[in-house]
Amino acid sequence: MPVFDPVADRSALAAALADGNTRLVACLCAAWCGTCREYAQTFEQLAAKHPELCFVWVDIETHADWLDDHDIENFPTLLVQDTSQSAGQARFFGPVLPAIGILERMLDAGVLSNATVVAPALREHLLAG
Repeated sequence: MPVFDPVADRSALAAALADGNTRLVACLCAAWCGTCREYAQTFEQLAAKHPELCFVWVDIETHADWLDDHDIENFPTLLVQDTSQSAGQARFFGPVLPAIGILERMLDAGVLSNATVVAPALREHLLAG
């Protein structure tokens, strides 16, 4: 699956998220951030390796209202959320070092299987249209 743009790919993104088993993997970054621009390339490569997951790139400047009361201060910040989780919950929500291997290990090793943390209700915002 490609990395979705929440505006340009709205209908394809909604279709991907409508599947009751699709885990959302969102990178919350900013267009002005050089680290984010570099991370975007490897984020796309990881998305190609994991077609069963829904990868989305969210510009926090454009979509600040989707973050509820959460502030993003470090980049990249990732949100990993399952469909079974309530709005405002996620398997992971926080900054990571800008090395794609960290996210890859998190996804491959099942590190996230039992975690639940407070996070923005991003899935709901993405589906709201």
